[in-house]
Amino acid sequence: MDSAEDLNYPQILFQYNHGFFFSKTMFTACELGVFDLLLESEEPLSSDVIAGRLGTSTTGMERLLDTCVGLKLLRVELNSEGVFYRNTEVSNLYLAKASPKSLYHNMMYYSKTVYLCWHYLTDAVREGKNQYERAFGISSKDLFGAVYRSEEEMIKFMYGLNEIWSICGRDVIAAFDLSPFTHIYDLGGCAGGLAQECISLYPNSTVTIYDLPKVAQVAKEHFIPPEEHRIMFHEGDFFKDPVPEADLYILARILHDWPDDKCMHLLEKIHKVCKPGGGVLVVETLLNEDKSGPLDTQVYSLNMLVQAEGKEKTSSEYSNLLRAAGFKEVQVKKTGKLYDAILGRK
Repeated sequence: MDSAEDLNYPQILFQYNHGFFFSKTMFTACELGVFDLLLESEEPLSSDVIAGRLGTSTTGMERLLDTCVGLKLLRVELNSEGVFYRNTEVSNLYLAKASPKSLYHNMMYYSKTVYLCWHYLTDAVREGKNQYERAFGISSKDLFGAVYRSEEEMIKFMYGLNEIWSICGRDVIAAFDLSPFTHIYDLGGCAGGLAQECISLYPNSTVTIYDLPKVAQVAKEHFIPPEEHRIMFHEGDFFKDPVPEADLYILARILHDWPDDKCMHLLEKIHKVCKPGGGVLVVETLLNEDKSGPLDTQVYSLNMLVQAEGKEKTSSEYSNLLRAAGFKEVQVKKTGKLYDAILGRK
């Protein structure tokens, strides 16, 4: 067996120690508009020019840009006139707001909300509950809508979620043949990113987004074009209010928010009204059966502790919940992306 010294563990631990340096550098460059400016310029710019156009100090911007070069988010070019910076293809595609695959809003939600909650991870582990009250001076019961401090934060989260589904949504919707299900309810469908993927793949289907009134109103105003008649809205709280009959219910990033008893309550409620032959599609990031990974999912499970009431689970744990709620035929499909799909049939 290799010793800790042979594996250079001190260097690995230094990388872990500095991990938040890297994420906050990326968040800051996004927030200041570095990637947007360089995409628009269509030519490399010096740190002086970038600082001047973005209204920052020259010395601060130069260090930020150099660190982004180290993170492979920017390229540097040196010529007789000095040092110039340009975006990498990754930054043009995912970090500039103008890109159709931009993750900008997701980055801002992590920077402004998730990052602050994680400051209290130690307290979350000690107490076993989310840390909104410590992070923001507000009880989770007093949050706007579901887990938002304001309408502005809710819109930021909704944009970020749509950005995620623009990358991962088609894979989970295409994991199973959903064409037999023409009447679909997307519970907690938020801004409709997954619903739009669904009607794109299955044009004979209609999708109703069931979400809180404030969320539905913002989604209709900012995200779903009025001419899109295949996406409708049902306003309410699906834990407290009735769930209408449908062929298929989508629960995407919903069950991981809640403890098992609330998950069971919702799944039993869905099973009761689900049409015979219908089902429920659960979309989540899955832990290995021995919970040894993937690392992203393990970290997300900690995030559920810090921000919500639930946790990430294995495919067996989700399958057992579905079967206990009455869904007999349960299938699991790994997509190879961040999110996987589980289909339970009635």
